[in-house]
Amino acid sequence: MFIDETIIEVKAGDGGNGCHSYERMKYKPKGKPDGGNGGNGGNIYLAGSSQIHTLQDTAYRRRYKAERGVHGMGKNMIGRRGEDVLIPVPLGTIVYDETTGEIVLDCLTDGQKELIANGGRGGKGNASLVTRSNPNPEFCEPGKPGEEKRLRLVLKVLADVGLVGRPNAGKSTFLSRVSRARPKIADYPFTTKEPHLGIVKNQNGPFGSSYVVADIPGLIEDCHKGKGMGIRFLRHIERTSILVIMVEATSEDPVGDAKVLITELEHYSVLLAAKPKCFLLTKTDVLSGDELNKIPEGWLGVSAVTGEGVELALRKLEEQLKTANYKEMEALKSNESAAD
Repeated sequence: MFIDETIIEVKAGDGGNGCHSYERMKYKPKGKPDGGNGGNGGNIYLAGSSQIHTLQDTAYRRRYKAERGVHGMGKNMIGRRGEDVLIPVPLGTIVYDETTGEIVLDCLTDGQKELIANGGRGGKGNASLVTRSNPNPEFCEPGKPGEEKRLRLVLKVLADVGLVGRPNAGKSTFLSRVSRARPKIADYPFTTKEPHLGIVKNQNGPFGSSYVVADIPGLIEDCHKGKGMGIRFLRHIERTSILVIMVEATSEDPVGDAKVLITELEHYSVLLAAKPKCFLLTKTDVLSGDELNKIPEGWLGVSAVTGEGVELALRKLEEQLKTANYKEMEALKSNESAAD
């Protein structure tokens, strides 16, 4: 089951109480204070992991609680610190504070570890509270409570290229052709019900060794109104650099169908719809003779079944990726210069 959003509650450990105690020695009716401090409560951390791909494990365990610190004891014995809790999440997870709506964490790096709830400080024992004016304190401090938060986790998968098309447009077949991904492929609508990722090896070399392509459920007209599978899965291509708009060769109006898809993207996010695009006319193996002129200007024709046009499409994707990444780096440099 693919779960990409969940709410969890986290409670860091409370601090242990300080101890109120005195030395007890032979020939000393009342020794000096020797109450130890309480241990600090355990913290709660979130860590990015490339080994998990959904929020399924996190969703099934909604509450996380760290261990409290051990109380201090006599003879200046300090309480043990509570054990921390580490919650692994897939890369691309955004963590929101459900109360304030603020972003707590955007987890993008494998092994990235961030503190999200502080454990309470342990209370001081009477031995630590001795002062010149009060050499014999008759009290000790209780431990402080640990932080408690309600968090909303939203997964947006990390990919370089996003495939967009109507149901049965050939997105899954194309992904299986260019990568080792094996999404479900069938001759009925909405075969894809969850995102699939595939790693594509670079054809030309300069861009890099590989890049990630994301396949999402198909879009239909007015899916922003709840028709079909809706548009909630579009979050999984928000982080992509380019989009591939895919329309079947059997379409009577490929350009019009592409405009419908782009309109649905705009209903979700204007920024998403403005990303660089590559237009593909799929299933060209069904075309023959003069029908091949049906491919609109600036589009590429591909057949994932026969492999025709696939290599040319991949080369174009890599060129667009290089351009998009170059522009992104230039934008970062100009932002850093403006900040200086």
